[in-house]
Amino acid sequence: MRLPPLPLPTLARFGSVMFLASLLASCASLSGPRKVEIPLHKLQAGLERRFPVNNRLMQIFDIRLSRPMLSLQPEADRVALALEASVSPPFASNAWSGSLSFSGRLYVDPGRAAVMMAEPRVDRLVLGANPEAERQLTRVANTLIDTVVRDVPVYSFDMQDLRYAGVQFVPTRIETTRSGLLVTLEPAK
Repeated sequence: MRLPPLPLPTLARFGSVMFLASLLASCASLSGPRKVEIPLHKLQAGLERRFPVNNRLMQIFDIRLSRPMLSLQPEADRVALALEASVSPPFASNAWSGSLSFSGRLYVDPGRAAVMMAEPRVDRLVLGANPEAERQLTRVANTLIDTVVRDVPVYSFDMQDLRYAGVQFVPTRIETTRSGLLVTLEPAK
């Protein structure tokens, strides 16, 4: 027994429904994980807005950090930050001026939609003070750098940038590359 052919309007509606279903299926694949690159110049611009920083250390030293220069260390999966530093100790008539360099491993804080630094370590401290004072300051800086860096985002995502095709995304993973950071975004649950 043969079925009669479908009328043309019914066939067109069936074709339209099939087309819409395939379009929705392809959109669903767009809402899977995505990778976004954040170039070094964007990271640098974000840091520059947070400086200069003035801080009092242990109620003794007045510290001013300025002119941040960020560099990437993809082979070690770290980033380095070089700063101009000025330290005013109470027992010296002039401030010590020089530079501070430290590095750390980056991670993503999904709750804050930000890239943060962990495991910071002072790589170099040169202040024009006597060598013994610089060694002592380096030891102090290594123990305190974590508290300085802990709550300062290296990069914060704009919530509008995390929305694509009507789906809200959250950053979940990060990789350091030669030209910037590669961030994996996944649909929010």
